[in-house]
Amino acid sequence: MRGTRGTAACTGPPGLAELRALAPLHARAQGIPADRCRAVLSRVRSAHGEGPDAWPAVWSRAGDALAARGRHLDAVRHYALARFPHPDGPARERAQRLCVSSFDRWRSTRPDIGRAEIEPPGGTGRFTAWTAGLSRSAPRPLILVCGGIVSVKEQWAPLLARAAALGTAVAVTELPGVGENTLPYDTAAPAMLGALLDHLADRADVGRTHAVALSFGGHLALRAALTDRRITGVSTVGAPVRHFFRDAGQQARIPATTAHTLARLTGHPPADVLPALRDWALAPPELDRLARLPVTYVAALRDEIVPLTDAAVLMRDPAARRRLLVVDDAHGAPDHLGRIRPLLLGSALRGLGVHPVRRTALEAVAGLRRGGRGRVRT
Repeated sequence: MRGTRGTAACTGPPGLAELRALAPLHARAQGIPADRCRAVLSRVRSAHGEGPDAWPAVWSRAGDALAARGRHLDAVRHYALARFPHPDGPARERAQRLCVSSFDRWRSTRPDIGRAEIEPPGGTGRFTAWTAGLSRSAPRPLILVCGGIVSVKEQWAPLLARAAALGTAVAVTELPGVGENTLPYDTAAPAMLGALLDHLADRADVGRTHAVALSFGGHLALRAALTDRRITGVSTVGAPVRHFFRDAGQQARIPATTAHTLARLTGHPPADVLPALRDWALAPPELDRLARLPVTYVAALRDEIVPLTDAAVLMRDPAARRRLLVVDDAHGAPDHLGRIRPLLLGSALRGLGVHPVRRTALEAVAGLRRGGRGRVRT
């Protein structure tokens, strides 16, 4: 997530300049062409509000036009940008609803893609997941997917469509407070992944689950794996582990979008949210317990959110089962998506022990070699 540096202590929401800087990253991740992104951005005059030239209205009109032509998946991508970084009023809330409903229309002709609605015990909220490849008669190992604090589950449509070819089940969901997830984002949040596995246990081999979980989703998955051994591996990009939560100097440079989104999700004031999350850091004994867990971690040299030292923390135990790729990029490695996506998916297939031909091909696309910066180290 690119953005203006040194803004974490601000009390105002992210401005238009920061959202403009972030939009190409998220557009590229969803397959929106760069020229299309520039054309939409050229019509935006304000970051917030309900006006016709405000961010959510402009992106939503682009989505409406696509939906009217029956291009529902393309509409989903534009609605996801319209609600970015999170709903803060009627216009972005409308975009969030249309993002889900347009995805539902897209998947209506794909009977293998289903919808799971889960309400964990405790009555604190509920969340949903899109699923594919489920079977009661022949349950497959599961790839569980979760994005970060601004990523909706609908952006994973291409992976859901490939579940049959991968030979796995797939479930994609969202962090608490993101999209349709109404659970609180707190220290109990990782339990939601266990609730999802419980829900799918009769249609997927959840005892073999590999989490492809990005950024804060990676932190959630690592924490869940501490107590749920059904999660047998994690592949992530830029997951906060320890120093993000403890390094005040690093926190002072975090973009306003990150601070304000975390504040909204956790309920803390923007100026106080980062110190309030100090106890979310994985402690040394917890890191020791995770040494058994295969983890593939992509770190970016110019990450403006998560420090490189968080990747180093995971690599500190030479006996730990780790694969590390370091690239010269910003948070999320947006300029390396053509390499990162095959790496994450190939690592998941390898961890689950399925489809050796496909995973070998994916890892070849990722350019896996041993040793050196920008290469995978095992």
